[in-house]
Amino acid sequence: MYIKRVSDISARLERKSQFLFGPRETGKTSYIENELSDDIILRWDLLDTRLRRRASVDPGLLYEEVMATGKRGGLVVIDEIQKVPELLDEVHRLIEEGGFRFLLTGSSARKLVRSGVNLLGGRAGRCYLFPFVYPEVRDVDFSLGHIFSSGLLPAAYLDPDPDQTLDDYINTYLYDEIQSEGAVRNLPAFSRFLEVAAISNGAILNFTNIANDVGLSKTSIREWYQILTDTLLGFELQPFVRTRKRKAIETAKYYLFDVGVLRSLLGIQPPAETQTEYGTFFETFIINEVKAYLSYNGKDRKLPISYWRSTSGFEVGLIIGSEVAIELKTSKSLIPRDFRGLRAFSEEGIAAKSIIVCREERKRLVDGAFLVYPWQDFLKELWNGEIV
Repeated sequence: MYIKRVSDISARLERKSQFLFGPRETGKTSYIENELSDDIILRWDLLDTRLRRRASVDPGLLYEEVMATGKRGGLVVIDEIQKVPELLDEVHRLIEEGGFRFLLTGSSARKLVRSGVNLLGGRAGRCYLFPFVYPEVRDVDFSLGHIFSSGLLPAAYLDPDPDQTLDDYINTYLYDEIQSEGAVRNLPAFSRFLEVAAISNGAILNFTNIANDVGLSKTSIREWYQILTDTLLGFELQPFVRTRKRKAIETAKYYLFDVGVLRSLLGIQPPAETQTEYGTFFETFIINEVKAYLSYNGKDRKLPISYWRSTSGFEVGLIIGSEVAIELKTSKSLIPRDFRGLRAFSEEGIAAKSIIVCREERKRLVDGAFLVYPWQDFLKELWNGEIV
């Protein structure tokens, strides 16, 4: 079953070549096969060991095969380009000499950036594919119970029994990805690190405590978090520090990219409403949804996301640029203290909108200033471009 994606990769390719990055199993291959196949004149998959070896020995083979098509200006797809980054010199030559367009996919930009290879300058854009988002699956059991059980990776989301799929993802794709980076030799320690990273998901980063838990140096822990970021398995949520009335904490939080993977790493059943993890899953889900929306709509550079916490304990879970402040609550009936963080932040006069996303049934406006959104309504308006 293929579900059409909302990404604008096709439109971007009409303008110029693109790097397409996304974690393993987010659907890059399915997207290419279902939405781009009619335009492709040549495709290389560098997960093919024999092809990868030939390309490594003789990168010029790409130039010869593309030119042999005789279809100047056509679309060439190279999957897992980070496996043979030397090919990028040939890609550059083919763009310049033949006007060919390229879609270069990968699950990590780490090797490309760190090897100092030709990244094509302004000849190629960069886009991302995320797990499923609201507009894609809103009609396919889009409930919190389902999402917290399966996550939003396509294979797991569409599987009636996602536990094995998620377990396979962690044991196969995740560890293969990490091993292929060549930066982690102590896999047992890294496995323990992943468990601690899952436990620490959504919390303020404390490298010293995590290093003590894992039994390694703080430097190693920093490097391993960077590997998670480079392989698109998580991201730092930076602190918003531009407040004057209340001093802000200046340490980032860290979030994994999918709640299904988070649950599998934690080794737990889908959390009940009364458990602390329920709120963490809700927060992780909504923040990742906002992150995907901003990226797909080209707003992520102008509107970076952050969080705010004052040293005195007030907090707002998500700030979009400096325009929208969003608190995330799992309550079905908000009480006055749920507004404390937003009220404190609103005193700074920074954000134009103050929103609480929760599980109430109806949208409402509180005190003329605070919009209360049922989470489904929030996502609908977000993807309609009505939030930001």
